[in-house]
Amino acid sequence: MKDTDIKKLLYAHLLCIFSIILSVLIPPLFLENFSILETHLTWLCICSGVVTAVNLVLYLVVKPNTSSKRSSLSHKVTRVLKCCIYFLMSCFIFHVIFVLYGAPLIELVLETFLFAVILSTFTTVPCLCLLGPRLKAWLRVFSRNGVTSIWENSLQITTISSLVGAWLGAFPIPLDWERPWQVWPISCTLGATFGYVAGLLISPLWIYWNRKQLSYKNN
Repeated sequence: MKDTDIKKLLYAHLLCIFSIILSVLIPPLFLENFSILETHLTWLCICSGVVTAVNLVLYLVVKPNTSSKRSSLSHKVTRVLKCCIYFLMSCFIFHVIFVLYGAPLIELVLETFLFAVILSTFTTVPCLCLLGPRLKAWLRVFSRNGVTSIWENSLQITTISSLVGAWLGAFPIPLDWERPWQVWPISCTLGATFGYVAGLLISPLWIYWNRKQLSYKNN
């Protein structure tokens, strides 16, 4: 494992963090009364769009996964369509899970779905950019000892940290604090965002710290 690869991973993650900062700082310049709490749904849409765009750009520039040899136009179009379908499926699956765990079934449907969208952006979009729409690759990466690169290692960490952050963000909601950020699903989306950022920061450091113990098999 080369230190240059870890540096490249770190720079890519810093750019992802910068995209979230931009989603907070840029919209107030064009939208009146914009804030994460007051116009939370608008921010979710902007953040999801910016993070997705940055992930796509990083994939096109860095191209950590070059295992695919087919490059015909039809194959690329099919791949893009499959990725879109997988993303939508991820959003609906997360939405159903939230409802099963106590989210309003009829009320606040848009809020719940956009929470599913932002969580899919933090978890599914990086998987689609790195692994493509291949379930076998996903199962391999998220199984024990299934990773084949530092990029897949970081994918594990950021995905898990985003999910854990969203789960921890639900704890303050039933508490009688009467804070504006306790409204569904603000605390959950903020928890997922902080979890995603934490994963982006932790994964390069963890990989660098354990670089001598890590070994990858070609798959």
